[in-house]
Amino acid sequence: MALPPEPREQQTQAVESPFGQTLYRFLFFGWLFRDVSAARNLYERHAAREHNRRMSRYLPVYMRRWSVLATFDFMLGFLFERVLSATMLSALFFTGSCVTVTGILLMTVIWLFLAARLP
Repeated sequence: MALPPEPREQQTQAVESPFGQTLYRFLFFGWLFRDVSAARNLYERHAAREHNRRMSRYLPVYMRRWSVLATFDFMLGFLFERVLSATMLSALFFTGSCVTVTGILLMTVIWLFLAARLP
């Protein structure tokens, strides 16, 4: 007969997140920021905006991660096109690199907007 898990074991199991959620948080930054438009009054809006400005310091980390993905996609596209002559697979990877470069540009604009300290 198996014994029930110790209370400490139950705590560690509850804290662990699934791999998909960890991967999502590794690649996407939306969970770091608060929605300013959901604020009910001026104080909450200011607090959310200041929180977003503080969290914007992590955006260059996400830009680097996406740069690695863009480079990896571009290299695979080049490999499939030149070496293996697989045109459809190379188009898939080149499209992925275009999407990641667009994401990097979007992150750059958000980062510059939050760092500008506009009123």
